[in-house]
Amino acid sequence: MEKHPEGGWFKEVYRSGEIIPHETLPPTFSGPRNFSTSIFFLLKGEQFSGFHKILSDELWHFYSGSSLNIYQIDREGYLKEHHLGLNMDAGEQPQLVIDKETWFASRLKEPLTDNYALVGCTVSPGFDFNDFELANAEHLKQQFPNHTKIIEELCVR
Repeated sequence: MEKHPEGGWFKEVYRSGEIIPHETLPPTFSGPRNFSTSIFFLLKGEQFSGFHKILSDELWHFYSGSSLNIYQIDREGYLKEHHLGLNMDAGEQPQLVIDKETWFASRLKEPLTDNYALVGCTVSPGFDFNDFELANAEHLKQQFPNHTKIIEELCVR
């Protein structure tokens, strides 16, 4: 696995061979994109995935380990806390969708040294690092002052 700029580790496992032409995509995209991509994503202990956003919807799938808390700030500025895991009686979901162009971050529900979370992330149109924006904590706090605490905790420095 490779280090991810947002934190944690990733390995791309699928990239569709079919391409969506640039002219048929929304103007926010800088070029053609694969139909779909998928990665394994791993967080260990106190690692976190820092606030970031992408241009496509992202479907998260839980595979193994500790549950994840995923924090999403939607376009209206509301903070939603999702719980990705297999304990549905405790309100966890085995998969969930993060809407395109919304800020989100994640960390283990129980960030103990030996804990980990292995998840999958599927993106369509397919992921391209040109579509990825890592949050600047100061800018994000100015935009969403009600969420300063979580932004300070979960921004990559």
